[in-house]
Amino acid sequence: MKLLQNGKADLATIILAHGAGAGMEHPFMESFATGLANRGMKVIRFNFPYMQKTTEDGKKRPPDRAPKLLEAYEAVIKEATRNDQPLIIGGKSMGGRIASMLAASSETPIDGLVCLGYPFHAPGKPEKVRTDHFPDIKVPTLIVQGERDPFGGTALIDTMSFPANFEIHVAPDGNHDLTPRKKSGHTQEENWDKAMDAIARLAKTLQ
Repeated sequence: MKLLQNGKADLATIILAHGAGAGMEHPFMESFATGLANRGMKVIRFNFPYMQKTTEDGKKRPPDRAPKLLEAYEAVIKEATRNDQPLIIGGKSMGGRIASMLAASSETPIDGLVCLGYPFHAPGKPEKVRTDHFPDIKVPTLIVQGERDPFGGTALIDTMSFPANFEIHVAPDGNHDLTPRKKSGHTQEENWDKAMDAIARLAKTLQ
Protein backbone atom coordinates (compact mmCIF):
# COMPACT_ATOMS: atom_id res chain seq x y z
CA MET A 1 0.00 0.00 0.00
CA LYS A 2 1.32 3.44 -0.90
CA LEU A 3 0.21 6.74 0.63
CA LEU A 4 0.65 10.15 -0.95
CA GLN A 5 -0.38 13.53 0.37
CA ASN A 6 1.01 17.02 -0.10
CA GLY A 7 0.70 19.32 2.88
CA LYS A 8 -2.58 19.25 4.75
CA ALA A 9 -4.80 16.66 3.05
CA ASP A 10 -8.15 17.65 4.50
CA LEU A 11 -10.51 17.26 1.54
CA ALA A 12 -10.92 13.47 1.57
CA THR A 13 -9.13 10.15 1.55
CA ILE A 14 -9.32 8.27 -1.74
CA ILE A 15 -8.26 4.69 -2.45
CA LEU A 16 -7.36 4.01 -6.08
CA ALA A 17 -6.96 0.49 -7.43
CA HIS A 18 -5.14 -0.28 -10.68
CA GLY A 19 -6.45 -1.84 -13.89
CA ALA A 20 -6.04 -5.44 -15.01
CA GLY A 21 -2.76 -5.09 -16.90
CA ALA A 22 -0.68 -2.54 -14.97
CA GLY A 23 0.02 -1.94 -11.28
CA MET A 24 -0.11 1.03 -8.97
CA GLU A 25 3.17 2.47 -10.33
CA HIS A 26 1.79 2.90 -13.87
CA PRO A 27 2.11 6.51 -15.12
CA PHE A 28 -1.69 6.90 -15.16
CA MET A 29 -1.91 5.88 -11.50
CA GLU A 30 1.11 7.99 -10.56
CA SER A 31 -0.29 11.07 -12.31
CA PHE A 32 -3.71 10.79 -10.69
CA ALA A 33 -2.20 10.16 -7.26
CA THR A 34 0.01 13.23 -7.56
CA GLY A 35 -2.73 15.41 -9.04
CA LEU A 36 -5.30 14.49 -6.39
CA ALA A 37 -2.76 14.96 -3.60
CA ASN A 38 -2.08 18.43 -4.98
CA ARG A 39 -5.82 19.07 -4.75
CA GLY A 40 -5.89 18.36 -1.02
CA MET A 41 -6.63 14.64 -0.93
CA LYS A 42 -4.89 11.79 0.82
CA VAL A 43 -4.33 9.15 -1.86
CA ILE A 44 -3.86 5.45 -1.15
CA ARG A 45 -2.77 3.03 -3.87
CA PHE A 46 -2.16 -0.70 -3.66
CA ASN A 47 -1.47 -3.74 -5.82
CA PHE A 48 -3.87 -6.65 -5.95
CA PRO A 49 -2.20 -9.96 -4.95
CA TYR A 50 -1.58 -11.16 -8.52
CA MET A 51 0.05 -7.85 -9.44
CA GLN A 52 2.18 -7.90 -6.31
CA LYS A 53 3.55 -11.29 -7.42
CA THR A 54 4.25 -9.90 -10.88
CA THR A 55 6.09 -6.97 -9.31
CA GLU A 56 8.23 -9.39 -7.30
CA ASP A 57 9.22 -11.85 -10.04
CA GLY A 58 8.48 -10.05 -13.32
CA LYS A 59 6.10 -12.76 -14.59
CA LYS A 60 2.86 -11.46 -16.02
CA ARG A 61 -0.30 -13.00 -14.62
CA PRO A 62 -4.01 -12.64 -15.33
CA PRO A 63 -6.12 -10.99 -12.62
CA ASP A 64 -7.34 -13.08 -9.72
CA ARG A 65 -11.02 -14.01 -9.67
CA ALA A 66 -13.44 -11.41 -8.34
CA PRO A 67 -13.80 -12.84 -4.79
CA LYS A 68 -10.06 -12.55 -4.19
CA LEU A 69 -9.93 -9.04 -5.66
CA LEU A 70 -12.86 -7.96 -3.49
CA GLU A 71 -11.21 -9.43 -0.40
CA ALA A 72 -7.95 -7.59 -1.12
CA TYR A 73 -9.76 -4.28 -1.64
CA GLU A 74 -11.78 -4.75 1.56
CA ALA A 75 -8.55 -5.27 3.50
CA VAL A 76 -7.19 -1.95 2.24
CA ILE A 77 -10.41 -0.15 3.24
CA LYS A 78 -10.08 -1.57 6.76
CA GLU A 79 -6.46 -0.40 6.98
CA ALA A 80 -7.17 3.11 5.72
CA THR A 81 -6.88 5.83 8.37
CA ARG A 82 -9.79 8.18 7.83
CA ASN A 83 -9.31 10.85 10.54
CA ASP A 84 -13.01 11.74 10.17
CA GLN A 85 -12.47 12.57 6.50
CA PRO A 86 -14.83 11.36 3.76
CA LEU A 87 -13.59 8.09 2.26
CA ILE A 88 -13.85 7.58 -1.49
CA ILE A 89 -12.98 4.31 -3.19
CA GLY A 90 -12.39 3.70 -6.86
CA GLY A 91 -9.84 2.89 -9.46
CA LYS A 92 -8.86 2.48 -13.08
CA SER A 93 -10.92 0.11 -15.24
CA MET A 94 -11.01 -3.25 -13.40
CA GLY A 95 -10.02 -1.53 -10.15
CA GLY A 96 -13.02 0.79 -10.49
CA ARG A 97 -15.32 -2.11 -11.25
CA ILE A 98 -14.21 -3.99 -8.13
CA ALA A 99 -14.67 -0.81 -6.09
CA SER A 100 -18.17 -0.40 -7.53
CA MET A 101 -19.04 -3.96 -6.53
CA LEU A 102 -17.95 -3.18 -2.97
CA ALA A 103 -19.89 0.10 -3.03
CA ALA A 104 -23.03 -1.85 -3.91
CA SER A 105 -22.85 -3.50 -0.49
CA SER A 106 -24.44 -1.50 2.31
CA GLU A 107 -21.82 -2.92 4.67
CA THR A 108 -18.91 -1.10 2.98
CA PRO A 109 -18.09 2.02 5.08
CA ILE A 110 -17.52 4.56 2.30
CA ASP A 111 -18.81 7.98 1.29
CA GLY A 112 -18.17 8.07 -2.45
CA LEU A 113 -17.11 6.11 -5.53
CA VAL A 114 -14.92 7.07 -8.52
CA CYS A 115 -14.50 4.92 -11.63
CA LEU A 116 -11.85 5.93 -14.15
CA GLY A 117 -12.57 4.27 -17.49
CA TYR A 118 -15.30 1.91 -16.27
CA PRO A 119 -15.28 -1.38 -18.23
CA PHE A 120 -18.96 -1.38 -19.18
CA HIS A 121 -18.31 -4.37 -21.42
CA ALA A 122 -15.46 -6.31 -22.97
CA PRO A 123 -14.24 -4.73 -26.24
CA GLY A 124 -16.50 -5.82 -29.08
CA LYS A 125 -19.15 -7.24 -26.74
CA PRO A 126 -21.52 -4.35 -25.94
CA GLU A 127 -24.40 -6.78 -25.40
CA LYS A 128 -22.91 -7.91 -22.06
CA VAL A 129 -23.05 -4.73 -19.95
CA ARG A 130 -21.66 -4.90 -16.39
CA THR A 131 -24.08 -2.60 -14.62
CA ASP A 132 -26.56 -4.88 -12.83
CA HIS A 133 -25.24 -3.76 -9.44
CA PHE A 134 -25.43 -0.01 -10.14
CA PRO A 135 -28.90 0.48 -8.57
CA ASP A 136 -27.51 -0.91 -5.29
CA ILE A 137 -24.85 1.82 -5.09
CA LYS A 138 -26.25 4.52 -2.81
CA VAL A 139 -23.20 6.78 -2.37
CA PRO A 140 -22.37 9.68 -4.72
CA THR A 141 -20.66 8.15 -7.74
CA LEU A 142 -18.50 9.68 -10.47
CA ILE A 143 -17.70 7.81 -13.67
CA VAL A 144 -14.97 9.38 -15.79
CA GLN A 145 -15.15 7.93 -19.27
CA GLY A 146 -13.33 8.53 -22.52
CA GLU A 147 -15.64 9.55 -25.34
CA ARG A 148 -14.36 6.72 -27.56
CA ASP A 149 -13.49 4.17 -24.86
CA PRO A 150 -13.62 0.67 -26.44
CA PHE A 151 -14.98 -0.64 -23.11
CA GLY A 152 -17.97 1.69 -23.45
CA GLY A 153 -17.83 5.26 -24.72
CA THR A 154 -20.52 7.86 -25.26
CA ALA A 155 -22.13 5.81 -28.04
CA LEU A 156 -23.17 3.40 -25.30
CA ILE A 157 -23.52 5.79 -22.37
CA ASP A 158 -25.93 8.04 -24.25
CA THR A 159 -28.34 5.11 -24.55
CA MET A 160 -28.25 4.26 -20.84
CA SER A 161 -29.98 5.60 -17.75
CA PHE A 162 -28.10 5.92 -14.47
CA PRO A 163 -29.20 6.28 -10.84
CA ALA A 164 -29.72 9.86 -9.66
CA ASN A 165 -26.58 9.66 -7.47
CA PHE A 166 -24.36 9.01 -10.52
CA GLU A 167 -22.45 11.69 -12.43
CA ILE A 168 -20.80 10.97 -15.79
CA HIS A 169 -17.78 13.05 -16.77
CA VAL A 170 -16.76 12.55 -20.40
CA ALA A 171 -13.16 13.11 -21.53
CA PRO A 172 -13.39 14.57 -25.07
CA ASP A 173 -12.11 12.10 -27.70
CA GLY A 174 -10.56 10.07 -24.86
CA ASN A 175 -9.76 6.38 -25.14
CA HIS A 176 -9.65 3.92 -22.22
CA ASP A 177 -7.04 5.98 -20.36
CA LEU A 178 -8.78 9.22 -21.38
CA THR A 179 -6.09 10.09 -23.95
CA PRO A 180 -7.38 11.93 -27.06
CA ARG A 181 -5.99 11.82 -30.56
CA LYS A 182 -3.69 14.69 -31.54
CA LYS A 183 -6.01 15.74 -34.35
CA SER A 184 -8.87 16.23 -31.87
CA GLY A 185 -7.44 19.48 -30.52
CA HIS A 186 -7.51 18.10 -26.97
CA THR A 187 -4.58 16.84 -24.92
CA GLN A 188 -3.99 14.08 -22.41
CA GLU A 189 -2.93 16.60 -19.78
CA GLU A 190 -6.14 18.59 -20.29
CA ASN A 191 -8.36 15.50 -20.04
CA TRP A 192 -6.56 14.17 -16.98
CA ASP A 193 -6.61 17.55 -15.20
CA LYS A 194 -10.34 17.99 -15.81
CA ALA A 195 -10.96 14.46 -14.54
CA MET A 196 -9.03 15.25 -11.35
CA ASP A 197 -10.98 18.49 -10.94
CA ALA A 198 -14.22 16.50 -11.20
CA ILE A 199 -13.01 14.12 -8.48
CA ALA A 200 -12.08 17.05 -6.25
CA ARG A 201 -15.56 18.53 -6.75
CA LEU A 202 -17.11 15.24 -5.70
CA ALA A 203 -14.93 15.22 -2.57
CA LYS A 204 -16.05 18.75 -1.68
CA THR A 205 -19.72 17.72 -1.81
CA LEU A 206 -18.98 15.08 0.84
CA GLN A 207 -17.69 17.59 3.41
